[in-house]
Amino acid sequence: MPQENFNDLVAFITVANEGSFTKAAAKLGVSQSALSQTVRSLEERIGIRLLTRTTRSVSPTVAGERLLQTAGPRFEEIQSELSALKEMRDTPAGKIRITAGEHPAISVLAPALEKLLPTYPDVEVEIIIDYGLTDIVAERYDAGVRLGEQVAADMIAVRISPDMRMAVVGSQSYFHQHPWPETPQDLTSHNCINIRFPTHGNLFAWEFEKDGRELRVRVGGQLTFNNISMRLDAALRGLGLAYLPEDQVSDLIAAGKLIRVLEDWCPYFPGYHLYYPNRRHASPAFSLLVDALRHRQ
Repeated sequence: MPQENFNDLVAFITVANEGSFTKAAAKLGVSQSALSQTVRSLEERIGIRLLTRTTRSVSPTVAGERLLQTAGPRFEEIQSELSALKEMRDTPAGKIRITAGEHPAISVLAPALEKLLPTYPDVEVEIIIDYGLTDIVAERYDAGVRLGEQVAADMIAVRISPDMRMAVVGSQSYFHQHPWPETPQDLTSHNCINIRFPTHGNLFAWEFEKDGRELRVRVGGQLTFNNISMRLDAALRGLGLAYLPEDQVSDLIAAGKLIRVLEDWCPYFPGYHLYYPNRRHASPAFSLLVDALRHRQ
């Protein structure tokens, strides 16, 4: 019996997952016309249509969906095992994909990678900035970074930062024109730089706590951003009060470029954790990364 060639099956699975011949061709590194012919040859070989093609989209037929659900996971397992075998070489190697917010990527991941990567040139790390609570299994990430209180119970979590807290800051020029807020409620009369995260949908409410009393204040202002750098820049320009991680503004406060208010209302909370599925194989490259990131008091 002649040996089966599964290239056409891989082509079909890729097109079905991507929902596009153009995207699948780019992912596989082939031309769109060649990919289309490969899938058509598979359909002719088994005598059934697997994809419904329109000018705008590509989707599996009932038969195609069945094949995708049965064969797709098996090919993923094979690819995973091949990657695991490659990583068993004497020199740690392989690509690690991590999803994280902007702050931990800058303050925790970048310094650790600066020390790790020059020593291990065959280790590659891809970091995707995402404020959403990403499903790392579904999105095929090796790991994610979240605050300790946000890590799901079925994940392995490794602490990678100390406890942290937020800071409310403004420039000297801003406070020349506005009084200092004495309580979090006073912020409602200030020009505050708002934050919008995908996980919240609406504007993020600034969180405070003092003597066991918790407050969430929905502030107002002329500016809204979804990243740290622009909020910090706006605060330095005197455009409003900003709510930022303490480590990002401590040097600026010490230099007198920013003034901190409501410090007694900003307690510490659990820091960042690297999390990953229980069933993930601990490759040498991944183990190195975990050890490099692990927080040591």
